[in-house]
Amino acid sequence: MIIRRSGEADSDGICDAHQSAFGSVQGQEIVDLVKAMLKDPSGAPMLSLVASSDQGILGHVLFTKASISGTDQSISARLLAPLCVRREHQRAGIGSALVRQGLRELAVDGVGMVFVLGDPAYYGRFGFTPALAHGLVPPHELTEPYREAWMVNELTPGKLIGCHGRVRCPDSISDLQYWQE
Repeated sequence: MIIRRSGEADSDGICDAHQSAFGSVQGQEIVDLVKAMLKDPSGAPMLSLVASSDQGILGHVLFTKASISGTDQSISARLLAPLCVRREHQRAGIGSALVRQGLRELAVDGVGMVFVLGDPAYYGRFGFTPALAHGLVPPHELTEPYREAWMVNELTPGKLIGCHGRVRCPDSISDLQYWQE
């Protein structure tokens, strides 16, 4: 397996991987979201990585531009969403490898922090902590238990100090439907 940046030729494989990971109903919603996010200029710069093998694309992760309103600091930030691994390849470390590689590349590129709305037990392994505790508010109000799922990972030490405000995400994922269960 190799992890690499995705290209235009990977589009069908990325969609197939999300469909496999999320099932027939939710999978199509995620596929439509991924297609929109990859074409959304408000999400640039973005980092799209795939895990591939001779079997094709096994997994995908997307990091898109995020910004923070209400802070005086100039911070380069990204949103991690979505992440998938084909159903038959889950629990083999592929998702973890994608996240770790993405975080490494973003840190090298000077990105200060990454946000995610996800399972705290899973994303906590990569250094994500509750964002609300830092005064970093999601694009939409979250209900319990999702408030703890809104997390941040400080890639550049010290960037969280004094940083607070509402996080803005790309237009394609800013719709309320993606922030409520």
